[in-house]
Amino acid sequence: MGIHAPTTAAGRTALDAILAEPSRTLVALDFDGTLAPIVENPEDARAHPDAVPALAALAPKIAAVAVVTGRPAEVAVRHGGFAGVAGLAQLTVLGLYGAERWDARTGALTAPAPHPGVAAVRAELPQVLAAAGDLPGVWVEEKAGQAVAVHTRRAADPQAAFEALRAPLGDLATRHGLIVEPGRMVLELRPPGMDKGMALLEHVRETGARSVLYAGDDLGDLPAFAAVERLRADGVPGLLVCSGSTEVGELAGRADLVVDGPAGVVALLRELAAQLG
Repeated sequence: MGIHAPTTAAGRTALDAILAEPSRTLVALDFDGTLAPIVENPEDARAHPDAVPALAALAPKIAAVAVVTGRPAEVAVRHGGFAGVAGLAQLTVLGLYGAERWDARTGALTAPAPHPGVAAVRAELPQVLAAAGDLPGVWVEEKAGQAVAVHTRRAADPQAAFEALRAPLGDLATRHGLIVEPGRMVLELRPPGMDKGMALLEHVRETGARSVLYAGDDLGDLPAFAAVERLRADGVPGLLVCSGSTEVGELAGRADLVVDGPAGVVALLRELAAQLG
């Protein structure tokens, strides 16, 4: 696959399995930073302009495609432009780390009832941020009543603000039965019980996939990487792709293949579709 050849033996084994039996392959991808470039305001995020055509070219040739994201599923569908696309009937969007689900074939969306801790956290959050110094540039994103995210990317020192808020936000989440999911200059307070790894394993079982490709860019993707490593131990080949980022070195270090952001992910998807004829 030219410049997109895996650099590890496990990755090469997985790629061989994908090319040999694509009808039993699941391709799963994160959204922000993987299919969509990272932007200051998450509401401005949109899938790379070539992402949907690339997915539509690949999807009919494999078992299934899934987008696994921390965003609400409906938001990812809207920002991704995934609805009503020819060739994407087997796409599933697993939102809020797998708690929500949208199926392209039916357009049906399933979502849990809001966790009461989310509203309680939202009510207390201004006081917690004030006690931390009301750091300039820090802002709060509400996720359809299902989670709350505190972003530090706009702060004068994003990493320092991120580290300063980890402990107080962790305490706040714990008081209300939530967990903190760290990401790229963002701390998300959300209900426990699901992560991208669990969501991915469930979808592998559901689809009967016998090989997997997972692409991500963020700390929230580490559980999915761990799930693929677990599948490998059980004899299911898996290809781990990092949508290149200097912000999450651990992900790049565990990947079989590092590509240059969403444009690189799109190029990889196109290459796979071309290889599969």
